[in-house]
Amino acid sequence: MDLDIKQLAVAIRAIAEEKNLPEETVQEILEQALGAAYRRDYGDREQEVRISMDMETGEVNAYVIKEVVERVGSDAYEISLEDAKAIKSDAAKGDMIEVHQTVTTFGRVAAQTAKQVVLQRLREAERDIVMNEYEDKIGTVINALIARVEGNIVRVDLGKAQGIMPRSEQIQGERYYPGQRLKVFLKDVERGPRGPQLIVSRGCVEFIEWLFRGEVPEMESGAVQIKDIAREAGVRTKLAVFSSVKGVDPVGTFVGGHGTRVNAVMSEIGEQEKIDIIVWDEDTKTYITNALSPTKVARVEFVEGANNKVKVYVPEDQLSIAIGKGGQNVRLASKLTKYEIDIEADREVPADPQVVSSKDRAAAPKLKRKSELENSLLAAIEQHGE
Repeated sequence: MDLDIKQLAVAIRAIAEEKNLPEETVQEILEQALGAAYRRDYGDREQEVRISMDMETGEVNAYVIKEVVERVGSDAYEISLEDAKAIKSDAAKGDMIEVHQTVTTFGRVAAQTAKQVVLQRLREAERDIVMNEYEDKIGTVINALIARVEGNIVRVDLGKAQGIMPRSEQIQGERYYPGQRLKVFLKDVERGPRGPQLIVSRGCVEFIEWLFRGEVPEMESGAVQIKDIAREAGVRTKLAVFSSVKGVDPVGTFVGGHGTRVNAVMSEIGEQEKIDIIVWDEDTKTYITNALSPTKVARVEFVEGANNKVKVYVPEDQLSIAIGKGGQNVRLASKLTKYEIDIEADREVPADPQVVSSKDRAAAPKLKRKSELENSLLAAIEQHGE
């Protein structure tokens, strides 16, 4: 079947609407495809051809670009100086001239060629539009719909594009299923052989920051800010906050009245993930002490000759709290403060004065029995009577 040129104008508008592409873009794609069809039916594969299509009438005009020469060796690529001057009066040897060719129809093979070019160019145009639209959204939280789960990879529908959430970007212990709606953080848009690849995350620290930004309006004014975040997604997050406004409690601001703000964030990431909010301090020792909360720290000492390494001494009964389950507390504190932290029990901490050791009890004078007290009293009276 030959290619019906008159139907192309209608097809352009339909394709533009269906693919959500600008009409000018689709027309340009079709003109490129018709150029390929022209070379197949009327010209040579290596010819440079420009196609112009009238959207109102469907008329197609081809312009073959040829070099002006004195003696024509190949009619497909060259034109004589005499013929060139008939087209352009000031044409000179070595110029490139567009030679007009009227096209009425294309054959079946040319039509098939045009179709393949159109499909390829449309895919490329769609990819470019997706790239342009989502590149501006990198670093933001967007709504997503779980499309399918393939092993460790979750594929999500973001509207005009598909995204993937690798295992490393998921929340530990969180279950995903098709049709589930949730928020994701757009980390990156990568170009791939199959089109743009959108990488989304729920396990990154930026996701936590964005969720708090939506709950804490004081962040926009700069009254409070997040200085550092350390996170093990699905388990625990430590958040270091700071206020530049005197009298503003940064921790209370992020927690919210009755914990409403922090609870709103936890409801999005899952109740199983605990959030510790501590005060950032420019004094390193104070900051490290805060980061190890809820541990009671006795003292912090810098390790001589070692960069970013400290020893933290805590009361012996606080040792397990400081380290945390599986080393979690000290590990997150290290990530938060950017210091390698060694926890040690402080042997110099004095015992609680209200608690008497067994050794102390042995050394203390023993109380006398009632009978011994009575005998001592009688003996004293008798001695006094003598």
